[in-house]
Amino acid sequence: MHIKFIEIANFRKLLSIRVDLAAATTLFVGANNSGKTSAMLALRRFLSPRRCPFEMHDFTLCHWPAVIDIGKSWVAARDQEEVVELVIDPWLSVLPALDLWLHVEPGEMHLVRDLIPTLDWEGGSLGVRLRYEPKDLKLLYKDFMGALSDAEAMRMAAIAAVAAEHPDADSPPAPPKLTIWPESLLDFLSKRLSAYFTVQAYSLDPAKLMEPSKSQAQPQALPPTSLPLGSDVLAGLIRVHDIPAQRGFGEEQPSQEDEDAPAAAAGSRLSDQLKSYYAKHLDPTKGPDPKDLGALQAIEAAQDAFDKRLTESFKAAFTEVEGMGYPGVTDPRPRVSTRLKAIDGLNHSAAITFEVDVIAKDGEMMPILRLPEANNGLGYQNLISMIFRLMSFRDAWMRVGKASNTTSAVHTEPLHLVLIEEPEAHLHAQVQQVFIKKAYAVLRAHEDLGDNAKLRTQLVVSTHSSHVAHETSFSCLRYFRRLPAGMVAKVPVSTVINMSEVFGANGETERFVTRYLRAQHADLFFADAAILVEGPAERMLVPNFIRAHYDELNQCYITLLEIGGSHAHRMRPLIEHLGLLTLVITDLDSLTGTGGASAQPAKGAGQKTNNATLKTWIPATDDIDALINADDKAKTRRSDGDPLFAVRVAYQVPVVVTLPGATGPDTAFPYTFEDALAFENIAFFAALHGTGLVRKFRAAVDAGGDAAAIGSCMYQALKDGKKAEFALDVLEAEGFDNLVVPRYIAEGLEWLLTQLKKKQVEILPIELTEPNALQTEQVAE
Repeated sequence: MHIKFIEIANFRKLLSIRVDLAAATTLFVGANNSGKTSAMLALRRFLSPRRCPFEMHDFTLCHWPAVIDIGKSWVAARDQEEVVELVIDPWLSVLPALDLWLHVEPGEMHLVRDLIPTLDWEGGSLGVRLRYEPKDLKLLYKDFMGALSDAEAMRMAAIAAVAAEHPDADSPPAPPKLTIWPESLLDFLSKRLSAYFTVQAYSLDPAKLMEPSKSQAQPQALPPTSLPLGSDVLAGLIRVHDIPAQRGFGEEQPSQEDEDAPAAAAGSRLSDQLKSYYAKHLDPTKGPDPKDLGALQAIEAAQDAFDKRLTESFKAAFTEVEGMGYPGVTDPRPRVSTRLKAIDGLNHSAAITFEVDVIAKDGEMMPILRLPEANNGLGYQNLISMIFRLMSFRDAWMRVGKASNTTSAVHTEPLHLVLIEEPEAHLHAQVQQVFIKKAYAVLRAHEDLGDNAKLRTQLVVSTHSSHVAHETSFSCLRYFRRLPAGMVAKVPVSTVINMSEVFGANGETERFVTRYLRAQHADLFFADAAILVEGPAERMLVPNFIRAHYDELNQCYITLLEIGGSHAHRMRPLIEHLGLLTLVITDLDSLTGTGGASAQPAKGAGQKTNNATLKTWIPATDDIDALINADDKAKTRRSDGDPLFAVRVAYQVPVVVTLPGATGPDTAFPYTFEDALAFENIAFFAALHGTGLVRKFRAAVDAGGDAAAIGSCMYQALKDGKKAEFALDVLEAEGFDNLVVPRYIAEGLEWLLTQLKKKQVEILPIELTEPNALQTEQVAE
């Protein structure tokens, strides 16, 4: 048995999403504010509601007016002295819900007997809906109307007080502004939500399961006759543990007895976690067995010796007190005694130390220098803490050691769900990679686990780290993406993309992209936009062009990936599935004809391009004349269903240049980035001293002639020139910040900036005409 997928509805920005879970490890990736944390929080809210109670902000903002309207309808009925019909129907479209879909083998049906939808169900998909709904609508109505009446009475009292102060006024002034709780049903629930709402479970029908449509899940509607199954139907089925993102290392925190509490709540110091683990699994005073007799006898002997010493030490003090008349004949006499516990030895700041120097003594390495826990680096503390916490989760699930004696339930849940938020905090890149590769193995390191299919562990991790993402298979990645207001709802919401579906059956393409991204460590999964560049010169110079000339663009989350023109098109399935705004900066790669030799670009010469990106993706033509004459529309690909996603290609275009000594302008046809940069800054390169390509470019300008002649010299130099060395020479130059960005790159960057500004607002034009406060608040969420 394992969780196949979950569908979350009406929870924060997750209006209606489906998240497929891998059998072992699932990784949530995506840009900031894309919904990853909301999904993790929804799992905690629904599966551990006692430890993680709901808040009113968990309701999707676009549904807040509906909650307010329900309260208004109650008030209107009261004012008209009508009978209020208290039914759940008006609430159904706004209530947060989580549909949990399991895959159950026929031999496991007894484990889910309370969830079976029909008598003829024989295994396979099994769904249960967890919905956060009102406990008692009559009680909610009564208390809300009472609180509202009290608020109205206070307002009337304020008006009467002002009128009393101005008895002679025909029209007394309005009282000062006074906001009294509750102003609406939404305001009422914002303070008392948990008192009136609870999580209820309902059985779902596998036959009515529908696939997502237009990036949104389609949860099935419950029949009107559906009855709740209760709030604890998953209690013996799924064990949930989690490690939140906020861990506060180095700070002493109070202990926590709840063995399922998140890491931060249980004390973030390693000594706190060690003490908690000892109490649950090792403490000899809890259900002792013969192995514990030695430890218990040692504690008893130490306690007796300490009691004797304390009695001798306090004898003089007690004798002095008795001289004051107390205790009398009938008064109880004080005595000092101790109660020693083995765990007390861990209750101090130096319970955990780190050895920093050792010496050899009698054939063994003995520590001579130790530092306390707080003096160790945060990265090591975080790594050790998380690994130890995972061990504790595993052992608590398996009832290891003393936990088997103190736990009332002997049944081990068949599913263990572990949630970890942002494990990369404080960890350097290599440790991040090690952790994500080893975490699942730690959770399965028990003699009864391993490959045991009857006891399943599913690990869900949310991350912002490309190092973590690239160590995980594409099939385990779930990409969270923001959708703009007006696309599927009046406010921005999120959708989730299953990355296992990106490349289909093309294993070669997936293999290339996986290996390439792992080598490049690009932040494609976390960026707001991407720039794919042709070679090392563009990779070094384009970011500096952005810093020098495009300050607004420099403040955006953009990832730059170097990938040759012959391979950029292989990124197409990934980019289109991510819906990632992308600029591809590439080269014309002109040939004398189809299958011909490379040649300097020229119009009307029947030339073709050798660039696979231009031939097969954008603009999807190999004719050089057509490429040179292409407008912005031809260089851009958009999605009909996604107005914020687009891909634009930028390649060399004719440059109007005035050469030294020339009487008028001339037109140059650059072949690649380097000569395009030189033609746009001809005076700069005529005076630039350097080696390699820089020297050859300066010589080409000094030789004179028209643009075609100079271009031909540059073209010949580029055949064996070192482009990375060229870029470094240009970066070193004093006037670098004053360079003119090649026109084709400038046009591409300006297009990207325009698209990012539109994406930043995240509201479609039809919504921009009449913005309202609710939309503005949702955009800021």
